[in-house]
Amino acid sequence: MERFTNRREAGHALARHLRAFANDSDAVVLALPRGGVPVAYEIARELDLPLDVFIVRKLGVPRYEELAMGAIASGGARVLNDEVVHRLGISEEEIDAVAAREQLELERREREYRGDTSPLDVTGKTAILVDDGLATGSTMRAAIQALRQKNAGQIIVAVPVGAPDSCERIAREADRVLCAIQPEDFQAVGAWYEDFSQTTDAEVCELLSENAHAHT
Repeated sequence: MERFTNRREAGHALARHLRAFANDSDAVVLALPRGGVPVAYEIARELDLPLDVFIVRKLGVPRYEELAMGAIASGGARVLNDEVVHRLGISEEEIDAVAAREQLELERREREYRGDTSPLDVTGKTAILVDDGLATGSTMRAAIQALRQKNAGQIIVAVPVGAPDSCERIAREADRVLCAIQPEDFQAVGAWYEDFSQTTDAEVCELLSENAHAHT
């Protein structure tokens, strides 16, 4: 399988599969920052749809933060990976401490990216939920659960690349999943991009501003 050049090229590729939603007044594009924003920006630009961020924070295992034990999302949703929690014997107190710390960062990003602007209203709408890839899928699951709580009409998950088992798991929770490539030798999201340099807060704000100006 060929790798994507970068996140924006990946978004362009996904947009071709989502043309049915072009200019749909009942559809919005929601990006999981930071890496999902350049992907989502291209989808929103090509389909002429409004773009917003939907912030999710991974809950890392204490002392092994790279390993996800769950995630929290805007609106208060929390998803736990019960297998990881039980296998490692992580207590409720440890989970709550990590969640409280990540909640502070979630709120900081809300202020940083959106300022005084209200989040897009997703009630009854088709929410196209975008990230740059699916590894464990825990952050995406938290986002889906939070959007259900916000009464989104339909949730479509769109990612350029994902681990096959994660894409299958997400497909049971979303209304539709578009995962462009599902390599058996997945390894990591970044392995499927030639350029996987970190997306900055400044880039997130710039892309959101460009989309907002196009929809005023």
